[in-house]
Amino acid sequence: MLPRNHHRLAGLSRLRSGIARHDRLWVLRPLACASTSSETPASPRVPGRDSAVRPRGKDGFDGFDSFERMMGRGGVGDGAFERTPGDCGYDTKPDFGNFQVGEESSGDEAEESVGSEAEDCFPVVKPLNLKNGRSDFIRSVEECGDELRHPLVREVCRLVQLQSVWNPNLEGELRHLLRSLKPRQVCAVLRAQEDERVALKFFYWADRQWRYRHDPIVYYTMLGILSKTKLCQGARRIIRLMRRRRIVREPEAFGYLMLSYSRAGQLRRALQVLTLMQKAGVEPNLSICNVAMNVLTRANRLEKAFKFMERMQLVGITPNVVTYNSLIMGYCDLHRVDDAIELLDGMPAKGCPPDKVSYYTVMDFLCKEKRVEEVREMLQKMVRDSNLLPDQVTYDHLVHVLAKHGHGDKALEFVREAEQRGFQIDKVGHSAIVDSFCKEGNLDKAKEIVNEMLLKGCLPDVVTYTSVIDGFCRVGKVDQARKLLKQMEKHGCKPNTVSYTALLTGLCRSGKSSEAREMMNMSEENWWSPNAITYSVVMHGLRREGKLSEASELAREMVKKGFFPTPVEINLLLQSLCEKGKVDEAKRFMEECSKKGCAVNVVNFTTVIHGYCQTDNLDAALSLLDDMYLSNRHADVFTYTTLIDALGKKGRIEEATDLMMKMLKKGLLPTPVTYRTVIHRYCERGQVEDLLKLLEKMLLRQKFRVAYNQVIEKLCNFGNLEAAEKLLGKVLTTASRIDANTCHVLMESYLSKGIPLSAYKVACKMFRRNLIPDLKLCERVTKGLMSEGKLEEADKLMLLFVERGHIMPQS
Repeated sequence: MLPRNHHRLAGLSRLRSGIARHDRLWVLRPLACASTSSETPASPRVPGRDSAVRPRGKDGFDGFDSFERMMGRGGVGDGAFERTPGDCGYDTKPDFGNFQVGEESSGDEAEESVGSEAEDCFPVVKPLNLKNGRSDFIRSVEECGDELRHPLVREVCRLVQLQSVWNPNLEGELRHLLRSLKPRQVCAVLRAQEDERVALKFFYWADRQWRYRHDPIVYYTMLGILSKTKLCQGARRIIRLMRRRRIVREPEAFGYLMLSYSRAGQLRRALQVLTLMQKAGVEPNLSICNVAMNVLTRANRLEKAFKFMERMQLVGITPNVVTYNSLIMGYCDLHRVDDAIELLDGMPAKGCPPDKVSYYTVMDFLCKEKRVEEVREMLQKMVRDSNLLPDQVTYDHLVHVLAKHGHGDKALEFVREAEQRGFQIDKVGHSAIVDSFCKEGNLDKAKEIVNEMLLKGCLPDVVTYTSVIDGFCRVGKVDQARKLLKQMEKHGCKPNTVSYTALLTGLCRSGKSSEAREMMNMSEENWWSPNAITYSVVMHGLRREGKLSEASELAREMVKKGFFPTPVEINLLLQSLCEKGKVDEAKRFMEECSKKGCAVNVVNFTTVIHGYCQTDNLDAALSLLDDMYLSNRHADVFTYTTLIDALGKKGRIEEATDLMMKMLKKGLLPTPVTYRTVIHRYCERGQVEDLLKLLEKMLLRQKFRVAYNQVIEKLCNFGNLEAAEKLLGKVLTTASRIDANTCHVLMESYLSKGIPLSAYKVACKMFRRNLIPDLKLCERVTKGLMSEGKLEEADKLMLLFVERGHIMPQS
């Protein structure tokens, strides 16, 4: 009879053998011998959890060195990444409206650690059904785009947007509609959400509903959405949820996860996905390898990308043009365009001729680096060497890229060339050129292009007109921009929110924010709706004009409409209110934003605290510090420094000391500003002994080379020369130029007080530390000594200069 924990013992045994094998040379196996369990040779290994602890690869990235092992040997587990809070996943139990979304079960907690292998109930990963490099699931996901116009989809999207005012009736209605949706319609709902976090919450909510299960294409759609964001933890949980739901996980699913990690800047985690595939028993293919190459090149790890490609070839995966295009992009990102061109030239010799994307990539970066003349050479090279003829896409791309980087004249030349070859550049290309000229301030040329479009029968669209409106506003011609906005409807082109926002921006720049506010109030009559950017533009226009009450009211209206100002926008308004002395109003506004769900951060609290300190209301500032912890915002070093400075200014030194000790206990390191603040306030009050004790504790946490130098200089400024000279020994231990400047400050102070003998003693101490005092300063010291009849000290000071090779000028 097996012991109760025989699965755990077996897992530990496998782990030890895996670690032992890691120390030996791994033999690369061909792709045909993919991962199969030794216990069940006919099927892939059943996922376990014993390999959550793995030795790190020699190149510093877990999973990178194990690429060869992945190709020839299956893994023994899944989901080995540690759990981190703060994402829209199950751990933090996000709510969808007023309804909590929790994790389905706690079984995955054990999956994160080295533990039992009792996972026999999970299915075996099936072989992939790939056709032309694309799986059936992926093709199904890509075909879900036409369902957005369905009435059911629109109604569900409307209910999802009402999440802030949800009640049980609305939830019941949404639940009823959910069961009527087809899988592709669910995908359309997810894709329709502007905020990916809302889509993720809806995905979790729907997954927990009774008598409903997500179709596999819904999982892939959600992963595809998350791959374009930094919500990597949500993507990881969906991968794990697919295993629990017995959904076939293809390499593309892991590729989505890898892209999400890459966008979040977690390169190591992105490469660990390869190890995760190994433990899931999924064979890597060319597609996932190309994703890994793209991740490495985007992270500027070009050497590792080349090394990775070599390993691909060793295990039988031949790089294609997509692989080389990633390397070309990597060279361009590092501003090594010449190396990219050399790699492109060598591709035919490696059996992989470049495609048009290869040339487009190089031409893009040539435009970016203002090497426009070489773009045409590259186009000719594309025809001559690769027999790739320019087509409509080629010219559209060149026109767009040149215009984007401010080369409107060159883009216009390619428009002319395209027309001579029988190609027609559409309104998108012309609009890009118009926008380029408008940004340069060349409005006459922009209007000329618009008139030319009308003659060609290529009617300008709202983007074209909006570019011209923005151009007028940039040069201060707001009235002409207003006239053009009215003329748009006559030409059959209705202005949109972006058009109105461009005009409102021009009005605010011209000091007409009140007029912009009135135009916003009439938005419903003109059939347009302000967005978050519109509100932000007008709000800060009012703020810059000093109309803070109107700006605050507009911000409240913005929140009511469901648009949340960013912490930076909130802080700008708080600063303006505090500068006007309206600190209480600033505090109320910040609290309202926080209650409505806006992202109020520690900087916003610090701004209001600083406002209270400026108005000498320290009790309110300290009370707000306590409120920060109650609202789960932790004060930073700048918050503490602001309060310490205000307390020291009012002579409340003991409270300032207590606050500094509290800051140090919380692990916050003092900055140079903190040191200067503490030194100034303590020296101002003459509490040198307390200052020195506090500095010792501060220096234990964070070294500050010139701390004692600043103490001496501050004491000199406040006339406490005796205390300053006592600290001179701490400064002269290093004998640097900074120390010499500090000694000069002390000598100047003695001379200004009429005590040249003390200045002479400081100069002697400098000579003993091999520091040469300033010659002109010592001449003044000598004159002072001679005026007091101390000729011996004066002669000795001059002798010290002579001994060190300094010749005194003749008086």
